[in-house]
Amino acid sequence: MGGPVDPPEGTPEGGPVGGEDEYRSVVFDESFVRAARLQESSARERMADHAPAVRRRPPLRRGLTRQALVLVLLILVAFGTAIYMGVRHPYGTQEAQQPAEPLRMTVIPLAPQGKVPGAADAEALFAHSPAAQYGVGAEGIPLPPARSTAHFSDSQVVTALTTAKDYIVRSALYPEVLDSSEVRPPRVLLDPGQLDQFDQSVDHPTADGRHAPTGWLIRFDPTRAELADPRIRVQGSLQATESDAATLEVTADHTLVYALRPTGAQAGSQVSLFTVRRELTFRFDRDDLRLHQTQLVVSYVQAGPLSCAEDSANHLHPLLAGETARAGGPAGTNPYATDSATALCGTLATGAEPKV
Repeated sequence: MGGPVDPPEGTPEGGPVGGEDEYRSVVFDESFVRAARLQESSARERMADHAPAVRRRPPLRRGLTRQALVLVLLILVAFGTAIYMGVRHPYGTQEAQQPAEPLRMTVIPLAPQGKVPGAADAEALFAHSPAAQYGVGAEGIPLPPARSTAHFSDSQVVTALTTAKDYIVRSALYPEVLDSSEVRPPRVLLDPGQLDQFDQSVDHPTADGRHAPTGWLIRFDPTRAELADPRIRVQGSLQATESDAATLEVTADHTLVYALRPTGAQAGSQVSLFTVRRELTFRFDRDDLRLHQTQLVVSYVQAGPLSCAEDSANHLHPLLAGETARAGGPAGTNPYATDSATALCGTLATGAEPKV
C-alpha cells in the first residue's frame, strides 16, 4: 500500500520522483482566493434551476482603506492648522489694531543774539563748538542694548530701535532730503495711516502743529543755504519701552549740527554752523514691526540760528555767517482757536555757537 502521499494507483508515469507534487509550493491564501474573478456556486445554489456552476464575482472596491482615510484627514488638519497659525499672530489673540495717531509737532526757531559766527574751514568751526566730540552721521546714533519686554521679544525691540534710527537718518541726514529735492526716503517708513497727513504737510504746509514739513523732516531753503560739509555731527540716544501689550514706543533725543554756506557759493567762502535739537516719539504696533514701518506721534524741534520773523513750517531758513536776526517775531496766536498752534520763538545761547 502506498504511503499517505502516494495515489492509490502509485506514482503516475512521468511524475516527479518520490511523489512530490509540483504545485505543493503554491499557497492559495485568503487574499488570493478573494481576488479571484470566478467563484464556484455552492451545492445549494447548484440545485436551483439554471444555476451556473460558477459565477463572476463583482470587482473588488479599490477605494481608500480606513487607515489611508485617517492619514489623509490628519494631513488636512495639519495643513489647515499651519495656514491658520500663519495668518494668526503667534502671541495669541491681540487687540484690534488702533488707527495711526496723527503727528503732533512743535518747531521752535532759535534767534542769535548777535552776528552768526563763521569761518572758511568747517573743521575749525566744529573743533571750536560743543559738537567737537560728536559722532559723524549715523555713527552718532548708536543703538542701545535691546531687552525684551513683557509682550515683545528681543528681536522685536531691535526692529523698533532700528526702524526709528532709519527714520532719523533718512529724515535728517540724507542730502536729497536736506536740500528739499526729496521727501520719499522717510515717507516709505511711515505707517500707511499717517501718509495722508504727511502728504498734506508737504503739499499744503501750515504752521498749525499738524502740517509742517519741518516737523517730519529737516530741510533747508534751497535758495538760501547748502551743505558745506557732508559730515553732519550727531549725538543723542534712543530708548524703547512697552506702552501696552500691543504697542512699543521709542523715544529719540538727538542734536544734529550742520555746516552751511550760501547756496552756490564758491569753495573757501564763509561757513557757519546750524544746530537742530530734535525729540521724537515713535510708536509701533505688531504690523508696524512686521513691515518695518513706524508711527511718528510727537515731534519737538528747536533749530537755529533762525529769524523768528520767518516762517519755519515749510523750510528752515538758516541765518548764515555774519547775518543777524531780523526784527519782529511770529504772527500772533489766537488763544480762542483750539486748533491753532502756539507761536514760539527762543534765543540761541552764545555757548551753543562756535568760538571763532
